[in-house]
Amino acid sequence: MPEQVAPTYFLDSSAIAKRYIEETGTAWVEALCILDAPKVIALAQIGVVEVAAALAARWRSNQLDSAEYEEALDDFLSDLEQYQLVAADPVVIDNAVQLTRRQKLRGCDAIQLASALSLHQALLKDDLPGITFVCADDDLLTAAAAEGLATENPNLHS
Repeated sequence: MPEQVAPTYFLDSSAIAKRYIEETGTAWVEALCILDAPKVIALAQIGVVEVAAALAARWRSNQLDSAEYEEALDDFLSDLEQYQLVAADPVVIDNAVQLTRRQKLRGCDAIQLASALSLHQALLKDDLPGITFVCADDDLLTAAAAEGLATENPNLHS
């Protein structure tokens, strides 16, 4: 019997933040991130800053108190070792620029998608299954699907 390959999920910052901030889709993202089944959870390196900024914005707008903010940020930063981080190297940045020509994307979203595509292409090159792109932003999901990625929106899961 052939060995089963662990699936790879690439979560943009709108998706992985749900693991640390209670909102629609949180339970689904938490279940996805549980390490009881073999899988790879990948993030763009830029997503680390985006999640930290999202948490800080929630704190500044009094949606999180200081203790909740510090706990969420500490949990996220300590969990980084569980994730495969995709660096925004010059090739990823060049590809992100090209994505903005083809797709309706903001700058950081283009870097997120270019990072995901870089990982996807590397997996396919090694004859492994590609990624599933997980995101809660409709424009980014549309662009990811147009670029050939399987997509999943955690907001569609309660």
